[in-house]
This record gives sequence, C-alpha cells and structure tokens, in this order.
Amino acid sequence: MEAAGGRAPGGGRRRRGVAGMRSRQRMFAAVMRLLLKCLRLGRRRRFKLVRQVEQLWHYGHLCLRSLLYNSFTNGDVVLDSLFEPVYWLVDHVTRWFGVVFVALVIGLTSSIVAIVYICLLPLILQTYTPAWICWHLAYGHWNLIMIVFHYYMAITTSPGHPPQEMHCPQAGSHPPLQHLQQPTELRGCLSPPKHSACAGSDTGAALLPLRCVLKMDHHCPWLNNCVGHYNHRYFFSFCLFMTMGCIYCSISGWEMFRDAYAAIEKMKLLDKERLQVAANQTYYQTPPPIFSFRQRAFHKSVVYLWVLCSSVALALGALTLWHAALITRGETSIERHINRKERQRLQKKGKVFRNPYSYGSWDNWKVFLGVDVPRHWLTRVLLPSRHPPYGTGLSWDLPPCVTEQRAPLLAI
Repeated sequence: MEAAGGRAPGGGRRRRGVAGMRSRQRMFAAVMRLLLKCLRLGRRRRFKLVRQVEQLWHYGHLCLRSLLYNSFTNGDVVLDSLFEPVYWLVDHVTRWFGVVFVALVIGLTSSIVAIVYICLLPLILQTYTPAWICWHLAYGHWNLIMIVFHYYMAITTSPGHPPQEMHCPQAGSHPPLQHLQQPTELRGCLSPPKHSACAGSDTGAALLPLRCVLKMDHHCPWLNNCVGHYNHRYFFSFCLFMTMGCIYCSISGWEMFRDAYAAIEKMKLLDKERLQVAANQTYYQTPPPIFSFRQRAFHKSVVYLWVLCSSVALALGALTLWHAALITRGETSIERHINRKERQRLQKKGKVFRNPYSYGSWDNWKVFLGVDVPRHWLTRVLLPSRHPPYGTGLSWDLPPCVTEQRAPLLAI
C-alpha cells in the first residue's frame, strides 16, 4: 500500500506533463493555422490589388485610345492636343486683355508720328530740297492714312459668323470629302476644331464661349478680333502699309540715326569726364560742355524711332510675306493645314490634290483685293475703300474677275 501510494504522485505528474504538452501543441497548431490564414488572406488581397491596378490601367488605356483615335491623327494633332491648355489660356487672356494690345499699337504708332512731326519734320523742311520735301509729305501722309484706315476697319469689322441654324462639324471630326469637292460649301468650317471656332471672338457672350468664324484665318490679339471673311483684306492691308511705313522711316532716318547714336555716345563720354573732374576737384579746369535737355531728347527720340521701326519692319514684314504667300495660293492659315494633310493623304494613294478656292496666283489676288476692272487698283487698293469681299462666306461661286474656270478639286 505504501509502495502503491508512493507511485501515485509520480504517475500524476507524468499525466499532467503530457496534458500540458498536448495543450501547447494545440495552441501552437492554432497559432500556425491563424498565421497561415493571415498569409493566405494577405496574398489574396495582394493579388486582388494587383488585379485592380491592371484593370484600371487597361481601362484608362482604352479610354485614352478611344478619345484620341482618329484615322487622320498624326504628330501635329497630338502636339495641338498637348498645347490645348496653352491655347485656352491665350484665348482667355486675349479676350480680357485685347484692349491692352490695341492701346499698345495705338500708343507706339502715335509716338512715332509725334516724333516725326516734332523732331524730324522741321529738320526736313530746313535741309531738304523742295522736291524731296513734297515727296516726304505726300508719301508719309498717304501711308499714315492707309495705316489708320485699315487698322480701324480691321478692329471694328466683324469677321462674319454663320447663321444660328447652321452647325459646324463636331469637335474631332474631319471635313467630309464631299465638302472638299463642292466649292460652295461653308468655308469657315473647313478647319481643325481648335481653329474653326474662336473663344476670343465673342467677348460679350458668357454662355457662348465659342463662335464659328467664316473663312477664319486666325485670332489676332493686336486687333482684339478674329481675322475672317469680312476683315481679312483690312488686316493684310494694315500689315502691308505698316511694314511699308516702318521701312520708309528706317531708310529715311538711317543717317539721322547714325548722327544721333554718335551724339549719345559723346554725351556719355562727356558725362564721364565731368564726373572725373568733379571727383578730382580740379575747379581750375574748364568743365566740358553739357548737352541741353532738348538736345538729349531729340537724339534719343531719333534712336527710339529707328530701332522700333526697324524691329517692326522685320517682324511684321515676315508676317506680311507669309500671308502674301497664302493669298497667292488662295488659302488661309487654317486651310493650309487642311490642304497639306489632304495632299499627303492622297499622295500616298497616288492621287493629286487641288485647292478648289485657288484660281491662279494673279486671279487670287484680284479676288482677295476685290479688283474687277483696272481702275480698282487705284480706287480699291491704293486708296481707302470699304468695298465688301466676294461672296457671303456661305457660298463660293466663281467671281466675275476670274477669267476661266479652274480644274476640278481632286483627281480621284
């Protein structure tokens, strides 16, 4: 009994040890199952997140492809799309600050005219021969009248808009081929969506930010107006006569500019010597002569006139030559973009593109300037004239000044 009683405590300890080991094993197994479950859950969530990112990527790529897809899309269209925010900003800035640009043009032109009348005209009357005096007076005032007239007409004449019941093609669409084959179609809509409608052309309509412009060429911030069917001639004439006036002032004032520039350099040298004399306090020396305020203003005004006129002549002259080339080809800036794309597209198919609005170089100029008879070169080109352009901007029949019908538009 004692032996049996002595063995009982040891057996109990062994049973308790085995039970504890089993409980620890069960706890460890539970912890491992929980850990494996967490790992599987994390793996599922990670895979689910990856799948969601992939789905979003494919969806965004599909949306981008669907928005940008166009059979006529090329690098130019992509570049225009990237610059669309810039165009939007420019349109809104020119809408609200176009008056500032117009005031700047008027101010700069008025300053040149004032310098000519105040500083140069008295000198011309004193030093030039009577023949040269008559030439400068006649040409200068004629050029000034033409500049003022055409600029006023360009900024006050509406470029023309289609009736409200007519609609332009939707944004992103290309003009149908039948539009290119029929010269009587609406010419203002034959342009990329960005240029066929102008946000800066309707400054008073907050609910209508875009307006289609007939035969739109571009929006000019210096006019605070769009250049279109009814004011295209005024715009080009202003550019032409302003360039001619600036070239006239630059050539006529070249000698005066050289003398004035040399006088200004001499003034700077004398001012430097006078400061050196004052610093050395050599009062016994005779101070160098000082130019009067009137002399300084005269020389600086001549330099300002020549530099401004030369700069404008170069910049505006290049723009005038560009538009002259477009007029010679019978197209606007926007139509050039369309015609170039059509020419490239048809060239790949072995076909020839022809502009339906081109009647030949000479006839294109006659149509643009509105010259029907020879005397119109004097009354409508060399003198101020408010005659309207050919057509209404909606129909494009053969002008009466064109001698012969042109070939068909496309060789298809």
